[in-house]
Amino acid sequence: MQDTRALQVAVVGTGYVGLGTAIMLAYLGHHVVGLDVDENKVAMLRRGQLPIYEPHLDQLMLDSGDRLRWTTSYAEAIPDADVIFICVGTPPLPSGQPNLSYVADAAQSIAGHLNGKLQVVVNKSTVPIGTGDWVARMLEEHAPDYHEGRYLVVSNPEFLREGTAMHDSLYPDRIVLGSDSPVGIAQLVRLYEPLLDQSFEAPGYVPRPAGYTRPELVTTSLSSAEMIKYAANAFLALKISFANEIAGLCEWVDADIAEVTRGIGHDQRIGPRFLEAGAGWGGSCFGKDTSALISIGREYGYDMPILAAAVEINRRQRQLVITKLQQHLHRLKGKRVAVLGMAFKPNTDDLRDSPAHDCIARLGELGVQVVAHDPIAMPRAREEWRHLRYHEAASAEAALHGADAAIIMTEWNEYRQLDWAGALRRMRNPLVIDTRRVITAALPVGTVEQIGKRAPGVLVHEASA
Repeated sequence: MQDTRALQVAVVGTGYVGLGTAIMLAYLGHHVVGLDVDENKVAMLRRGQLPIYEPHLDQLMLDSGDRLRWTTSYAEAIPDADVIFICVGTPPLPSGQPNLSYVADAAQSIAGHLNGKLQVVVNKSTVPIGTGDWVARMLEEHAPDYHEGRYLVVSNPEFLREGTAMHDSLYPDRIVLGSDSPVGIAQLVRLYEPLLDQSFEAPGYVPRPAGYTRPELVTTSLSSAEMIKYAANAFLALKISFANEIAGLCEWVDADIAEVTRGIGHDQRIGPRFLEAGAGWGGSCFGKDTSALISIGREYGYDMPILAAAVEINRRQRQLVITKLQQHLHRLKGKRVAVLGMAFKPNTDDLRDSPAHDCIARLGELGVQVVAHDPIAMPRAREEWRHLRYHEAASAEAALHGADAAIIMTEWNEYRQLDWAGALRRMRNPLVIDTRRVITAALPVGTVEQIGKRAPGVLVHEASA
Protein backbone atom coordinates (compact mmCIF):
# COMPACT_ATOMS: atom_id res chain seq x y z
CA MET A 1 0.00 0.00 0.00
CA GLN A 2 1.39 3.40 -0.97
CA ASP A 3 2.19 5.82 1.84
CA THR A 4 -0.14 8.78 1.35
CA ARG A 5 2.18 10.94 3.45
CA ALA A 6 5.12 10.42 1.08
CA LEU A 7 6.09 13.43 -1.00
CA GLN A 8 7.86 13.78 -4.32
CA VAL A 9 11.16 15.55 -3.65
CA ALA A 10 13.87 16.97 -5.91
CA VAL A 11 17.30 17.86 -4.54
CA VAL A 12 19.44 20.10 -6.75
CA GLY A 13 23.14 19.63 -6.01
CA THR A 14 24.86 16.47 -4.81
CA GLY A 15 27.63 17.83 -2.63
CA TYR A 16 27.92 17.10 1.09
CA VAL A 17 24.60 18.78 1.94
CA GLY A 18 22.63 17.64 -1.12
CA LEU A 19 23.67 14.01 -0.87
CA GLY A 20 22.86 13.78 2.82
CA THR A 21 19.51 15.52 2.33
CA ALA A 22 18.45 13.33 -0.61
CA ILE A 23 19.45 10.05 1.01
CA MET A 24 17.97 10.90 4.41
CA LEU A 25 14.60 11.93 2.93
CA ALA A 26 14.46 8.78 0.80
CA TYR A 27 15.24 6.67 3.87
CA LEU A 28 12.33 8.38 5.68
CA GLY A 29 9.96 7.21 2.94
CA HIS A 30 9.76 10.05 0.42
CA HIS A 31 10.43 9.62 -3.30
CA VAL A 32 13.56 11.58 -4.11
CA VAL A 33 15.34 12.59 -7.30
CA GLY A 34 18.86 13.90 -6.83
CA LEU A 35 19.94 16.27 -9.62
CA ASP A 36 23.41 17.41 -10.59
CA VAL A 37 24.82 18.89 -13.81
CA ASP A 38 28.01 16.87 -13.33
CA GLU A 39 27.43 13.79 -15.51
CA ASN A 40 30.35 11.87 -14.03
CA LYS A 41 29.04 12.34 -10.50
CA VAL A 42 25.53 11.24 -11.48
CA ALA A 43 26.91 8.19 -13.30
CA MET A 44 28.84 7.26 -10.15
CA LEU A 45 25.73 7.62 -7.98
CA ARG A 46 23.69 5.48 -10.36
CA ARG A 47 26.31 2.75 -9.87
CA GLY A 48 25.75 3.00 -6.13
CA GLN A 49 29.06 4.78 -5.49
CA LEU A 50 29.44 7.94 -3.43
CA PRO A 51 31.68 10.84 -4.58
CA ILE A 52 32.43 11.78 -0.95
CA TYR A 53 33.30 9.95 2.25
CA GLU A 54 30.81 10.20 5.10
CA PRO A 55 30.41 7.38 7.64
CA HIS A 56 27.27 5.25 7.03
CA LEU A 57 26.01 7.35 4.12
CA ASP A 58 26.54 4.43 1.73
CA GLN A 59 24.53 2.12 3.99
CA LEU A 60 21.68 4.59 4.31
CA MET A 61 21.62 5.01 0.52
CA LEU A 62 21.40 1.24 0.08
CA ASP A 63 18.54 1.06 2.58
CA SER A 64 16.65 3.80 0.70
CA GLY A 65 16.05 1.33 -2.14
CA ASP A 66 14.16 2.40 -5.24
CA ARG A 67 12.80 5.54 -3.56
CA LEU A 68 16.01 7.29 -4.62
CA ARG A 69 17.24 8.00 -8.14
CA TRP A 70 19.68 10.37 -9.83
CA THR A 71 19.53 12.56 -12.93
CA THR A 72 21.14 15.46 -14.79
CA SER A 73 17.78 16.63 -16.17
CA TYR A 74 15.68 19.40 -14.64
CA ALA A 75 12.83 18.28 -16.91
CA GLU A 76 12.92 14.87 -15.22
CA ALA A 77 13.29 16.07 -11.63
CA ILE A 78 11.24 19.25 -11.20
CA PRO A 79 7.71 19.03 -12.70
CA ASP A 80 6.41 16.26 -10.40
CA ALA A 81 8.20 17.47 -7.26
CA ASP A 82 6.19 18.74 -4.30
CA VAL A 83 9.32 20.03 -2.58
CA ILE A 84 12.50 21.19 -4.36
CA PHE A 85 15.74 21.70 -2.40
CA ILE A 86 18.51 23.99 -3.62
CA CYS A 87 21.74 22.52 -2.22
CA VAL A 88 24.36 24.02 -4.52
CA GLY A 89 27.66 25.55 -3.46
CA THR A 90 28.12 29.18 -2.43
CA PRO A 91 31.94 29.55 -2.43
CA PRO A 92 33.43 32.84 -1.23
CA LEU A 93 34.45 35.57 -3.64
CA PRO A 94 37.68 37.53 -3.03
CA SER A 95 35.55 40.19 -1.29
CA GLY A 96 34.30 37.64 1.23
CA GLN A 97 30.81 37.71 -0.22
CA PRO A 98 29.35 34.34 -1.23
CA ASN A 99 29.18 33.52 -4.92
CA LEU A 100 25.47 33.11 -5.65
CA SER A 101 25.83 32.26 -9.34
CA TYR A 102 25.10 28.56 -8.71
CA VAL A 103 22.00 29.45 -6.71
CA ALA A 104 20.84 31.75 -9.53
CA ASP A 105 21.40 29.07 -12.17
CA ALA A 106 19.52 26.51 -10.09
CA ALA A 107 16.60 28.84 -9.32
CA GLN A 108 16.18 29.86 -12.97
CA SER A 109 16.36 26.25 -14.15
CA ILE A 110 13.84 25.19 -11.52
CA ALA A 111 11.49 28.03 -12.50
CA GLY A 112 11.47 26.93 -16.11
CA HIS A 113 10.12 23.49 -15.17
CA LEU A 114 7.50 24.29 -12.51
CA ASN A 115 4.12 22.85 -13.48
CA GLY A 116 1.43 25.00 -11.85
CA LYS A 117 0.65 22.88 -8.79
CA LEU A 118 1.69 23.82 -5.27
CA GLN A 119 5.48 23.51 -5.20
CA VAL A 120 7.81 24.61 -2.42
CA VAL A 121 11.36 25.68 -3.25
CA VAL A 122 13.68 25.30 -0.26
CA ASN A 123 16.96 27.15 0.19
CA LYS A 124 19.21 24.62 1.91
CA SER A 125 22.43 26.27 0.73
CA THR A 126 23.94 28.81 3.12
CA VAL A 127 22.95 32.12 1.57
CA PRO A 128 23.01 35.80 2.58
CA ILE A 129 20.04 37.43 4.24
CA GLY A 130 17.52 38.35 1.57
CA THR A 131 18.32 35.50 -0.80
CA GLY A 132 14.94 33.87 -0.20
CA ASP A 133 13.16 36.96 -1.51
CA TRP A 134 15.59 37.07 -4.44
CA VAL A 135 14.85 33.44 -5.33
CA ALA A 136 11.10 34.15 -5.09
CA ARG A 137 11.50 36.99 -7.61
CA MET A 138 13.42 34.70 -9.97
CA LEU A 139 10.64 32.14 -9.83
CA GLU A 140 8.16 34.89 -10.62
CA GLU A 141 10.22 36.17 -13.54
CA HIS A 142 11.24 32.85 -15.11
CA ALA A 143 8.32 30.46 -14.49
CA PRO A 144 6.43 30.24 -17.80
CA ASP A 145 3.02 30.01 -16.12
CA TYR A 146 3.53 31.80 -12.79
CA HIS A 147 0.80 31.32 -10.19
CA GLU A 148 0.93 33.54 -7.13
CA GLY A 149 0.64 31.46 -4.00
CA ARG A 150 1.60 28.20 -5.69
CA TYR A 151 5.38 28.56 -5.90
CA LEU A 152 6.54 29.17 -2.35
CA VAL A 153 10.03 29.72 -0.93
CA VAL A 154 11.17 28.39 2.45
CA SER A 155 14.58 28.75 4.10
CA ASN A 156 15.65 25.53 5.82
CA PRO A 157 19.29 25.87 6.91
CA GLU A 158 21.31 22.74 7.69
CA PHE A 159 23.41 22.23 10.81
CA LEU A 160 25.23 19.04 9.89
CA ARG A 161 28.72 18.20 11.08
CA GLU A 162 30.82 16.35 8.56
CA GLY A 163 31.84 13.01 9.99
CA THR A 164 28.59 12.73 11.97
CA ALA A 165 26.17 13.98 9.29
CA MET A 166 23.94 10.91 9.39
CA HIS A 167 23.47 11.20 13.15
CA ASP A 168 22.78 14.93 12.83
CA SER A 169 20.28 14.34 9.99
CA LEU A 170 18.25 11.68 11.76
CA TYR A 171 18.45 13.11 15.29
CA PRO A 172 18.76 16.90 14.89
CA ASP A 173 18.73 19.42 17.73
CA ARG A 174 16.27 21.59 15.82
CA ILE A 175 14.63 22.05 12.45
CA VAL A 176 14.48 25.69 11.34
CA LEU A 177 11.85 26.71 8.78
CA GLY A 178 11.66 30.30 7.61
CA SER A 179 8.91 31.63 5.37
CA ASP A 180 6.18 34.24 5.15
CA SER A 181 3.83 31.51 3.86
CA PRO A 182 2.02 29.31 6.39
CA VAL A 183 1.25 26.92 3.52
CA GLY A 184 4.97 26.57 2.72
CA ILE A 185 5.77 25.93 6.39
CA ALA A 186 3.00 23.33 6.60
CA GLN A 187 4.36 21.44 3.59
CA LEU A 188 7.83 21.27 5.14
CA VAL A 189 6.35 20.13 8.46
CA ARG A 190 4.65 17.32 6.53
CA LEU A 191 7.96 16.48 4.86
CA TYR A 192 9.79 16.32 8.18
CA GLU A 193 7.00 14.60 10.12
CA PRO A 194 9.00 11.33 10.52
CA LEU A 195 11.84 13.35 12.07
CA LEU A 196 9.61 15.52 14.23
CA ASP A 197 7.75 12.48 15.57
CA GLN A 198 10.78 10.16 15.40
CA SER A 199 8.40 7.61 13.88
CA PHE A 200 10.96 6.02 11.54
CA GLU A 201 12.85 2.84 12.31
CA ALA A 202 16.32 3.85 13.47
CA PRO A 203 19.07 2.12 11.48
CA GLY A 204 21.30 -0.13 13.55
CA TYR A 205 24.45 1.56 12.27
CA VAL A 206 23.18 5.02 13.38
CA PRO A 207 21.13 4.17 16.49
CA ARG A 208 18.80 6.64 18.14
CA PRO A 209 20.66 8.20 21.11
CA ALA A 210 19.52 7.21 24.58
CA GLY A 211 17.18 9.82 25.98
CA TYR A 212 16.59 11.52 22.63
CA THR A 213 12.95 12.44 22.09
CA ARG A 214 12.38 14.85 19.20
CA PRO A 215 13.89 17.99 17.66
CA GLU A 216 12.66 21.49 18.31
CA LEU A 217 10.68 23.00 15.45
CA VAL A 218 11.67 26.66 14.98
CA THR A 219 9.51 28.66 12.58
CA THR A 220 10.62 32.16 11.60
CA SER A 221 10.59 34.69 8.80
CA LEU A 222 12.76 34.06 5.75
CA SER A 223 15.42 36.55 6.80
CA SER A 224 15.59 35.29 10.40
CA ALA A 225 16.16 31.70 9.23
CA GLU A 226 18.97 32.89 6.95
CA MET A 227 20.54 34.82 9.83
CA ILE A 228 20.22 31.83 12.19
CA LYS A 229 22.55 29.78 9.98
CA TYR A 230 25.22 32.48 9.80
CA ALA A 231 24.95 33.35 13.48
CA ALA A 232 25.25 29.71 14.57
CA ASN A 233 28.41 29.08 12.57
CA ALA A 234 29.92 32.42 13.54
CA PHE A 235 29.35 31.71 17.24
CA LEU A 236 31.00 28.29 17.01
CA ALA A 237 33.96 29.84 15.21
CA LEU A 238 34.17 32.44 17.98
CA LYS A 239 34.31 29.71 20.65
CA ILE A 240 37.21 27.97 18.91
CA SER A 241 39.12 31.20 18.40
CA PHE A 242 38.52 32.17 22.03
CA ALA A 243 39.97 28.85 23.18
CA ASN A 244 42.99 29.38 20.93
CA GLU A 245 43.56 32.89 22.26
CA ILE A 246 43.42 31.68 25.87
CA ALA A 247 45.71 28.79 24.90
CA GLY A 248 48.42 31.26 23.88
CA LEU A 249 48.32 32.92 27.27
CA CYS A 250 48.31 29.53 29.01
CA GLU A 251 51.71 28.78 27.49
CA TRP A 252 53.15 31.94 29.05
CA VAL A 253 51.74 31.40 32.54
CA ASP A 254 52.32 27.61 32.69
CA ALA A 255 48.64 26.67 32.58
CA ASP A 256 47.12 23.89 30.48
CA ILE A 257 44.33 24.92 28.10
CA ALA A 258 42.78 21.44 28.28
CA GLU A 259 42.35 21.81 32.03
CA VAL A 260 41.08 25.37 31.66
CA THR A 261 38.44 24.53 29.05
CA ARG A 262 37.35 21.49 31.05
CA GLY A 263 36.86 23.77 34.04
CA ILE A 264 34.86 26.42 32.23
CA GLY A 265 32.99 23.91 30.07
CA HIS A 266 31.12 22.54 33.07
CA ASP A 267 29.42 25.93 33.33
CA GLN A 268 26.09 25.32 31.59
CA ARG A 269 26.16 28.85 30.22
CA ILE A 270 29.34 27.98 28.29
CA GLY A 271 29.34 24.24 27.61
CA PRO A 272 32.34 22.07 26.68
CA ARG A 273 31.89 21.77 22.91
CA PHE A 274 33.95 23.78 20.40
CA LEU A 275 36.48 24.79 23.04
CA GLU A 276 39.30 22.59 21.71
CA ALA A 277 42.45 24.63 21.09
CA GLY A 278 44.54 23.59 18.12
CA ALA A 279 45.59 24.59 14.62
CA GLY A 280 42.39 26.55 14.01
CA TRP A 281 39.08 25.86 12.35
CA GLY A 282 38.66 24.89 8.74
CA GLY A 283 36.11 23.26 6.47
CA SER A 284 33.57 24.71 4.11
CA CYS A 285 31.48 26.69 6.62
CA PHE A 286 33.27 28.65 9.32
CA GLY A 287 35.66 30.65 7.16
CA LYS A 288 33.11 31.29 4.44
CA ASP A 289 30.26 32.19 6.78
CA THR A 290 32.25 34.50 9.08
CA SER A 291 33.62 36.34 6.03
CA ALA A 292 30.12 36.58 4.57
CA LEU A 293 28.68 37.97 7.79
CA ILE A 294 31.45 40.57 8.02
CA SER A 295 30.83 41.45 4.37
CA ILE A 296 27.08 41.82 4.95
CA GLY A 297 27.77 44.15 7.85
CA ARG A 298 30.10 46.19 5.66
CA GLU A 299 27.30 46.67 3.11
CA TYR A 300 25.29 48.42 5.82
CA GLY A 301 28.22 50.33 7.31
CA TYR A 302 28.15 48.07 10.37
CA ASP A 303 31.50 46.89 11.72
CA MET A 304 31.81 43.45 13.32
CA PRO A 305 35.11 43.64 15.25
CA ILE A 306 34.55 40.47 17.32
CA LEU A 307 34.13 38.33 14.19
CA ALA A 308 37.07 40.04 12.51
CA ALA A 309 39.22 39.21 15.54
CA ALA A 310 38.12 35.57 15.43
CA VAL A 311 39.21 35.35 11.79
CA GLU A 312 42.58 36.93 12.60
CA ILE A 313 43.18 34.57 15.54
CA ASN A 314 42.44 31.62 13.28
CA ARG A 315 44.95 32.87 10.69
CA ARG A 316 47.56 33.40 13.43
CA GLN A 317 46.98 29.89 14.78
CA ARG A 318 48.02 28.30 11.50
CA GLN A 319 51.31 30.19 11.52
CA LEU A 320 51.85 29.21 15.16
CA VAL A 321 52.34 25.59 14.10
CA ILE A 322 55.28 26.60 11.91
CA THR A 323 56.67 28.88 14.60
CA LYS A 324 56.74 26.04 17.12
CA LEU A 325 58.58 23.87 14.62
CA GLN A 326 61.15 26.61 14.01
CA GLN A 327 61.70 27.07 17.75
CA HIS A 328 62.83 23.46 18.01
CA LEU A 329 64.61 22.86 14.68
CA HIS A 330 65.72 26.45 14.00
CA ARG A 331 66.63 25.89 10.33
CA LEU A 332 63.96 24.02 8.41
CA LYS A 333 65.48 23.94 4.94
CA GLY A 334 66.32 20.36 3.96
CA LYS A 335 64.53 18.83 6.93
CA ARG A 336 62.03 15.97 6.54
CA VAL A 337 58.71 16.65 8.29
CA ALA A 338 55.79 14.24 8.55
CA VAL A 339 52.32 15.81 8.39
CA LEU A 340 49.67 13.46 9.80
CA GLY A 341 46.16 14.35 8.74
CA MET A 342 45.07 16.27 5.65
CA ALA A 343 41.27 16.49 5.97
CA PHE A 344 40.07 19.44 8.03
CA LYS A 345 38.57 17.05 10.61
CA PRO A 346 38.40 13.27 11.14
CA ASN A 347 35.83 10.98 9.50
CA THR A 348 35.64 13.00 6.29
CA ASP A 349 37.73 13.44 3.15
CA ASP A 350 36.81 17.14 2.89
CA LEU A 351 39.90 19.26 2.27
CA ARG A 352 38.24 22.65 2.00
CA ASP A 353 40.11 25.30 4.01
CA SER A 354 41.98 22.55 5.83
CA PRO A 355 44.70 23.86 8.20
CA ALA A 356 46.93 21.07 6.87
CA HIS A 357 46.90 22.71 3.44
CA ASP A 358 48.40 25.93 4.76
CA CYS A 359 50.89 23.97 6.85
CA ILE A 360 52.14 21.93 3.89
CA ALA A 361 52.25 25.01 1.65
CA ARG A 362 54.32 27.01 4.15
CA LEU A 363 56.69 24.11 4.82
CA GLY A 364 57.26 23.80 1.08
CA GLU A 365 58.12 27.51 0.87
CA LEU A 366 60.69 27.00 3.63
CA GLY A 367 62.43 24.19 1.76
CA VAL A 368 61.08 21.31 3.85
CA GLN A 369 60.61 17.82 2.44
CA VAL A 370 57.02 17.03 3.48
CA VAL A 371 55.75 13.47 3.83
CA ALA A 372 51.99 13.45 4.38
CA HIS A 373 49.48 10.82 5.39
CA ASP A 374 45.71 10.67 5.88
CA PRO A 375 43.61 7.50 6.32
CA ILE A 376 40.88 8.72 3.95
CA ALA A 377 41.66 12.02 2.22
CA MET A 378 44.83 11.23 0.21
CA PRO A 379 43.00 10.25 -3.01
CA ARG A 380 41.06 13.52 -2.99
CA ALA A 381 44.23 15.46 -2.18
CA ARG A 382 45.90 14.04 -5.31
CA GLU A 383 43.26 15.88 -7.33
CA GLU A 384 42.71 19.02 -5.28
CA TRP A 385 46.24 19.68 -3.95
CA ARG A 386 48.26 19.22 -7.10
CA HIS A 387 49.78 22.66 -6.54
CA LEU A 388 51.43 21.53 -3.28
CA ARG A 389 54.79 19.75 -2.99
CA TYR A 390 54.68 16.70 -0.74
CA HIS A 391 55.20 12.95 -0.81
CA GLU A 392 52.50 10.48 0.20
CA ALA A 393 53.15 7.88 2.86
CA ALA A 394 51.32 4.57 2.86
CA SER A 395 50.93 4.68 6.64
CA ALA A 396 51.54 6.94 9.59
CA GLU A 397 54.52 4.77 10.59
CA ALA A 398 56.03 5.18 7.11
CA ALA A 399 55.60 8.97 7.30
CA LEU A 400 57.35 9.13 10.66
CA HIS A 401 60.27 6.87 9.75
CA GLY A 402 63.43 8.97 9.50
CA ALA A 403 61.56 12.27 9.98
CA ASP A 404 63.14 15.26 11.72
CA ALA A 405 59.75 16.20 13.13
CA ALA A 406 56.05 15.36 12.88
CA ILE A 407 52.99 17.58 12.95
CA ILE A 408 49.62 16.07 13.84
CA MET A 409 46.97 18.13 12.03
CA THR A 410 43.87 15.88 12.22
CA GLU A 411 42.74 13.81 15.20
CA TRP A 412 42.10 10.51 13.45
CA ASN A 413 41.64 7.54 15.80
CA GLU A 414 44.36 5.77 13.84
CA TYR A 415 46.84 8.32 15.18
CA ARG A 416 45.52 8.02 18.74
CA GLN A 417 46.08 4.26 18.63
CA LEU A 418 49.58 4.48 17.15
CA ASP A 419 52.53 3.02 19.06
CA TRP A 420 54.08 6.44 19.59
CA ALA A 421 56.97 5.25 21.74
CA GLY A 422 58.07 2.90 18.98
CA ALA A 423 57.40 5.41 16.20
CA LEU A 424 59.46 8.15 17.86
CA ARG A 425 62.43 5.81 18.16
CA ARG A 426 62.39 5.41 14.37
CA MET A 427 62.45 9.15 13.73
CA ARG A 428 65.71 10.96 13.07
CA ASN A 429 64.68 13.52 15.67
CA PRO A 430 61.73 12.55 17.92
CA LEU A 431 59.83 15.83 17.89
CA VAL A 432 56.03 15.98 17.54
CA ILE A 433 53.95 19.14 17.28
CA ASP A 434 50.60 17.69 18.36
CA THR A 435 48.00 20.32 17.46
CA ARG A 436 45.04 18.07 18.30
CA ARG A 437 45.95 16.50 21.67
CA VAL A 438 46.21 13.05 20.09
CA ILE A 439 49.07 11.89 22.34
CA THR A 440 47.80 11.60 25.90
CA ALA A 441 50.32 9.31 27.59
CA ALA A 442 53.80 10.26 28.75
CA LEU A 443 56.44 8.84 26.40
CA PRO A 444 59.87 7.52 27.38
CA VAL A 445 61.56 9.31 24.51
CA GLY A 446 61.21 12.47 22.47
CA THR A 447 59.48 15.83 22.75
CA VAL A 448 55.77 16.30 22.30
CA GLU A 449 54.57 19.89 22.16
CA GLN A 450 50.88 20.72 22.28
CA ILE A 451 48.90 23.91 21.79
CA GLY A 452 48.15 25.71 25.03
CA LYS A 453 50.58 23.82 27.19
CA ARG A 454 54.08 24.90 28.17
CA ALA A 455 56.62 23.05 26.04
CA PRO A 456 58.42 20.29 27.96
CA GLY A 457 62.18 20.07 28.10
CA VAL A 458 63.77 18.18 25.25
CA LEU A 459 64.43 14.59 26.21
CA VAL A 460 67.47 12.62 25.13
CA HIS A 461 66.82 10.53 22.02
CA GLU A 462 67.32 6.87 22.75
CA ALA A 463 69.04 4.96 19.97
CA SER A 464 66.83 2.72 17.85
CA ALA A 465 66.97 -0.91 18.79
